[in-house]
Amino acid sequence: MEFDFRRVIRNNVYHMNQSKNPVVRVGVGVIILRNGKVLLHKRKGAHGPGHWSFPGGHLEWMETWEECAARETKEECGLDICNIRFKTATNDQMSGEEKHYVTIYMLADAPTGEPQIMEPDKCECWEWHEWDNLPEPLFIPLQNLIKSGFRPKSP
Repeated sequence: MEFDFRRVIRNNVYHMNQSKNPVVRVGVGVIILRNGKVLLHKRKGAHGPGHWSFPGGHLEWMETWEECAARETKEECGLDICNIRFKTATNDQMSGEEKHYVTIYMLADAPTGEPQIMEPDKCECWEWHEWDNLPEPLFIPLQNLIKSGFRPKSP
């Protein structure tokens, strides 16, 4: 019998959000590769402003990781993604913001279209970058992904 960690994460997040105690949130980061480059945006707003990160956001109740990746990418940059698959996860403790996330990383393709700023209050710009030449500063989850030794590659 295979362990269903997706169900456990969803159930734990739901029950923790019902209490007054600090909670661990689940985020989904979407690694979109095109022509050897990854898509990043410069964040605005209250969470990680001025830092570069992948498209992504919070996993909603009863949403699959693939659904979250597709929804967040469409909401944030207007791209339709396909071939969405799990790659890895990071444990992201942001003590300066008193936040704690588990970030699920999904790799996806976006063969057509260019990213647009769909949420101007949360995004300054979208850019494609080579993995070995990423801009600074990087959002903590992306820093942790790099520290883990992860390197994106197509299937």
